[in-house]
Order: sequence, then structure tokens, then C-alpha cells
Amino acid sequence: MLTWRAAMLLGIGAVTLPWWPRPWVGLVVGTGSVVLLALIDLAWAAPLSALELRRDGDRTSWFGTAATVTLRLRNGSRRRLRAEVRDAWTPSAGAAPAESAGADSAVRAAAHPAGAVGCGPIWRVRLAPGATAALPAVLNPTRRGDRRAVEVTVRSTGPLGLAFRQRRRRPPTPQWTLRVLPRFDSRRLLPEKLARLRVIDGMRATRGRGQGTEFDNLREYVVGDDVRSIDWRASARRSDVLVRTWRPERDRRVVFVLDTGRTSAVRVADQPRLDVAIDAALLLATLAHRAGDRFDLLAVDTRVRTRIFGANRQRLLLRLIAELAALQPALVETDHELMVGEVLRRESRRSLVVLCTALEPAALGDGLLPVLPRLVARHQVVVAAIGDPAVPAVANGPVRDVADAHLAAAAARTRAERDRVGGALRRHGVPVLDAAAPSFAGRLADLYLQLKLLGRL
Repeated sequence: MLTWRAAMLLGIGAVTLPWWPRPWVGLVVGTGSVVLLALIDLAWAAPLSALELRRDGDRTSWFGTAATVTLRLRNGSRRRLRAEVRDAWTPSAGAAPAESAGADSAVRAAAHPAGAVGCGPIWRVRLAPGATAALPAVLNPTRRGDRRAVEVTVRSTGPLGLAFRQRRRRPPTPQWTLRVLPRFDSRRLLPEKLARLRVIDGMRATRGRGQGTEFDNLREYVVGDDVRSIDWRASARRSDVLVRTWRPERDRRVVFVLDTGRTSAVRVADQPRLDVAIDAALLLATLAHRAGDRFDLLAVDTRVRTRIFGANRQRLLLRLIAELAALQPALVETDHELMVGEVLRRESRRSLVVLCTALEPAALGDGLLPVLPRLVARHQVVVAAIGDPAVPAVANGPVRDVADAHLAAAAARTRAERDRVGGALRRHGVPVLDAAAPSFAGRLADLYLQLKLLGRL
């Protein structure tokens, strides 16, 4: 194919036609000369079949952290390679040329054409026969999940710049997938929560009942002990007064149920509600693991998206992160009957079931409330809802004009509906945690620790 330089030469030739005795002769000579030069130039362009591509770099990255993936281009031909290389990625990968590529004089980044920004870097490459060029791309993904390399396009130009070779999938594109792991911002809360857990779990000596319901050991009676904790049979055998000590329960089961229906796609605090729920699940899983409890997870909308039951405790967090990374909201109404039925089928022992969903009358009134009694009869159920911090700010904010009044009224109505749904759930004996997105994970961890302290797991 011809480049803009060939078109420019044809234009110059057309301008000179009035000075020719016979313009058609000038047209034939000019066009023929340009075509001949273009063919010679094309023949000297490096063949695409002799080029080799491979990749190396990061396979995983935390959301919000940049990753680097390097495309390596080797010129296996006997001709010098003059080319433009476009490394196309999905737009949400946020691919851009790395600044370190500027150190290689044979490689420089080209300007993106209109509409191509963010779809992948474009490079201008000058490469001697047998040489290899490194084309690093920095990825700043805008979403969780798998971000894939789409296609590498190489345009090999001749030494005169009049013609180029370009074919789809020549050379073959090396496949690469970057898995963007979910945020775990709440890990900064771990030292505080683990310190509370150690206090609850017996780092301090417990005296009698009150710090758990699971028998720990026997010790001698001291003044101030609860006489109800005296073990009379053991005291008779030892001829001394012995009391039972108690510890918080271990090996209990925590089931975290993620609602991945349409309500999980709503953005709160500049991120999807599902991402906030995943962050809270990771924090709760870490606490449950340290407390000696078993943590299971279920993600449901109209079908079961993810189920993690009976995972090895040592690898629980790694498995959660890996499987939740690609989990995305589905724009459908959640099947709460399927959700409850799956929990009842999987968990025969009494467990703490955390339903992470939205307090919306349309979603819960006709969906969850009718089937909730079946779940409450067998398990300790908690409904955890992620609120938008903008709602109370708007409802309590100043009203300057009619638009502000409408916004405040809408926010007040939203709060009233959430309160009404929360009240209906509490009448079924279900505690409700309604917390804003920034504090949701910490509040949920506090609720778990409180239930463990009270022996209600």
C-alpha cells in the first residue's frame, strides 16, 4: 500500500502538467515513476513473516496499581526494519507507552490517532537485521477482572517511505492476560481488628462466663468468680474448689453471600457496590481465619456465579482474591429463592450467614422477605447493606434553590425506604447493618467480633 509521501509526489507531478507539451504524457510519466519507485520501496521493506513477537511482564496487579507488560519484537529478516507497531489492548486496560522506552534510540512512541487514546501504545521502530527491540507498555486498569491484549499490528515501510506492508495477524499476536485483583483497602484495619480478636480469644485470662460459651479448662476458684461456674464433680475429685473457664467459640462457620444482581452495579463513593462488598469479604475472611472459624462464600444473581466452600484455611485469602477478581455485576433481578436454597443445601450446621445486598423495596419486598423465615429458622442471619454517603449529605445539606429542594426530597425518600425495609427485616429477627461505603468493611468486622464476643455464632 502507498503512503502519504507517494500521494504527495503524485500531487507535485499533477502541478507540473501545464508545462508539459502533452499533459497526458506527463501524467503517464509521473504516475509510472511514482509507481515504479513505490514497488522498489515495497520490495526493500522488511517482510512481516520474518518478524517474531513475544511478551513478558506482570500477570497480576492490584486494582489502582500500574503494571508493566513488555512486547519484544525481533527482526529475523536480512533487511533493516522501519515500522510502526501498535500494541492494542482493551480500552479498560489503560495501556500507554512506558517512559523507559525512550532510552532506546531505535524505539520511540508515536502520537495516537484520533480515537485511539487508551487502546494501546503506537511505536516507531528502526531495527537492524537480527536485532530485538523492547516495547514496554504501562497498564493502569480502570476495572477489576481480566484485561487482555487484543492484537499487535506491524506496518513495515520501505527506505523511501513510499509504500508499506501490513497484514492482519502477521506476525501472530502473542496472547497475554493481566488479571486485575480487587481492592483490599480495608487491610489497613487489620491490626486494630486483630488486636480486638486477641482480647476476645483469650489473650487475657477469662474469669467465668461472659467471654464465650465454649469450655476451655478448669482452674482453682478465686474470690470474685461466678459461683455458677463451679464444677462440683471436679471439685469433689480434687478436694478443692474448681471453676470452669470459657472461651469464644472456634470452628464456627461464616457464610458470606454476595448479591451480584443489578443493585450491585450501582456506584457508591466512586466505585461499584460490588467492589465495596468484595473488600469487606476479604477483611471478614481474614478475621474468621485468625479466629479459627471457617469462611465460605457464595455469589448469586439469577444463577450461582461463584461458590467457595471448604477452602483450605492457609490458602483461603489467595483463592478468594483469584476467584473474585473476575466477578462482575449482572444487570438482572436477583433470584433470592435460589440464594436461600443454595445456602440451605450447602450448610447443614448452624452458621452465621451474611447477606450482602441492597435495602431496596423492589429487590427485597417481593424477593427476600418471603423466603427469609426458612433461612432464619436454621442460621444466624445478618443483612449487610452498602449505603451511598452522598444520600445523607444531600438530605441534610442546605437548600438554595428548587433543584436542591428536589434533590433533598429524593434523598429523604430514599432514606425512608431503606429504614422501612430495615424495619421489616428486624421484625423477622434479622440484624441489619446499613453503613456507608467508606466505613462498611470496618463496621461489618465489628459486628462479627461483637457476635463472637456474645457467643451468638
